[in-house]
Amino acid sequence: MTNTIIKNKKALFDFNVEDQIEAGISLRGWEVKSLRDNRGNIKESYAILRNNEVFLIGAHFSPLRNANITDESEATRTRKLLLKKKEIAKLNGYISQKGYTLIPISLYWKNGKVKLKLGLAKGRKKHDKRHLIKERDWKREQERLAKKTLLRK
Repeated sequence: MTNTIIKNKKALFDFNVEDQIEAGISLRGWEVKSLRDNRGNIKESYAILRNNEVFLIGAHFSPLRNANITDESEATRTRKLLLKKKEIAKLNGYISQKGYTLIPISLYWKNGKVKLKLGLAKGRKKHDKRHLIKERDWKREQERLAKKTLLRK
């Protein structure tokens, strides 16, 4: 059994992640229940630093049918991330540099609590993405060729 709830594969393709940090996330009860049911999406989300606090913006947690949610904007509300002061200061130093951003990489369970893996990343250029695709295709082709040679023997 894996503890991972959601992975953000698109972020790993669009960004070059240089550092990763684990953060707690402030959730309401119905959000935790919907995450237990794998009803979350962090694909288009990002994190920002505001007043020495870190917030997750754009994450969507779909409410369960029996949840008492009257406002649909609750599903995409801004959520506070729980980090230590030293970690926030470190992130603030990197973000103030040009080109760095905070992106969520994955949501997972740890000791019964939801944790978010944040990546300190720089955006990839178009030619870098093309190179990554070519590299991935070449590795896949090598694996196919290796399987063929093993089956022939």
